[in-house]
Amino acid sequence: MSVFLAIDLGAGSGRVIAGVTDLNTLSLEEIHRFDNPGTDLPGGSYWNILGLFRDILEGLRRGVEKYGKDIRAIGIDTWAVDFGLLDEHGRLLGMPHQYRDPRHEGMPELMHALLPESEIYARTGITTNFYNTSLHLMAEKKLGSPALAAADRLLFIPDLLAYWLSGVMAVERTNASTSQLVDPATGEWSLETIEALGLPAKIFDKIVPPGTILGPIRKEVAREIGMEGIPVVAGATHDTAAAVAGIPMEGEDALWLSSGTWSIMGLETREPIRTQEAFAARCCNELGVEGTVRFLKNIAGLWLIQECKRQWTLDGEAISYGEMAKLAEAAPAFSAFIDPDDPIFAAPGDMPEKIRAWCERSGQAVPIDKGTILRVASESLALKYRVVFENFCKLSGKRFTRLHAGGGGIQNAFLAQATADALGIEVIAGPIEATSCGNIVVQMIATGNLPDLAAGRALIRRSFDFQVYQARNGDQWQQAYDRFKSVIGG
Repeated sequence: MSVFLAIDLGAGSGRVIAGVTDLNTLSLEEIHRFDNPGTDLPGGSYWNILGLFRDILEGLRRGVEKYGKDIRAIGIDTWAVDFGLLDEHGRLLGMPHQYRDPRHEGMPELMHALLPESEIYARTGITTNFYNTSLHLMAEKKLGSPALAAADRLLFIPDLLAYWLSGVMAVERTNASTSQLVDPATGEWSLETIEALGLPAKIFDKIVPPGTILGPIRKEVAREIGMEGIPVVAGATHDTAAAVAGIPMEGEDALWLSSGTWSIMGLETREPIRTQEAFAARCCNELGVEGTVRFLKNIAGLWLIQECKRQWTLDGEAISYGEMAKLAEAAPAFSAFIDPDDPIFAAPGDMPEKIRAWCERSGQAVPIDKGTILRVASESLALKYRVVFENFCKLSGKRFTRLHAGGGGIQNAFLAQATADALGIEVIAGPIEATSCGNIVVQMIATGNLPDLAAGRALIRRSFDFQVYQARNGDQWQQAYDRFKSVIGG
């Protein structure tokens, strides 16, 4: 038996997962779960990075306590784009900001005055979004940040945590590629972009490929967790890259969906797509495992439903996700639509009322009860998937017959079926824990326990249950899609 410890951090919570395998099957066990709340301070919104590291150590300690010498490696995946700045002695220069920190406001205009967005896209394959690392570094520069002035090195969040575990500084490629500062064709920093934006080139150090073994844990960490010598792997450190690695697709140009707070739809391909048509469709090129490119589009995702749940809980009406799905299914179909990616829905705060207001402003029937609100949100999300799907078909010249979906969002069976119906193709859903699976198989490849990603995906396919959804009611969904596009202006 071999055990691989996956540290999986999201923007709201974190976990340490044990992947237990005999190389024929893989099972997952949650060892430690903890909150990851951001904190708003006078200087902005920050991550509690020290608290996260303490919880990681506690999770590793529990893993060692249970599995001891069977542990083969440790890997980390987190959300993308956020970073820490370190001085020449490797000391962190202040707490890392959150990507939703309002310091990004006004930065796109400042950046595009220096370099047009179309030119940035031609170089990096990434469109300008409020969360881009580039914008937050521009904000540091504009504010005259002492940390940026003193910085010797930039490390993304998983790189920083891996450095504290191993003592080795390295920037892993899948996460770096989200920054809008990397050339997706070479996988290296786009120095001409960095220089054009006036950012200090010295902080952008060597990029390493996913699956790089950084070294064993530091002796101080070994004392803390009760075991020495465990290798730390810079795996697919961006959680979406890990999730895509953990979805058992076959063949090139496979269509996938990572379903969670964000929904991310994309193709796994070999070459970046940086055409004007791709730029106009706001598609991005991020890098994956074994030289792959994740050509993708971010969509609002389950954020809409999660925020409805949060608001109803604040109102004193606790309701489970399972109950919410049943309410949505029982509500009338296609009563109204919203654009899930409208900026009004991006910030927290009374999502049911925002949905009602959007429907009222667009001259539609206003949903009143919970079930109708949830059905409007779910059907609108599935139909927005259709918009993205159609763009991918045009941009790739392919007509896809299957979508591979993974992540926690696939537990919403109503939305999964609606996705198959809206797209008119088969949806294969699984695994739920795609991110942890991808994290673990990349560790297994790095340590020589698997030969390649194809073998890792075959292991996942043997180990987990998958649900298949077939498209239904094609004419009704086509009519709904036509209405949806007219409502959102597509």
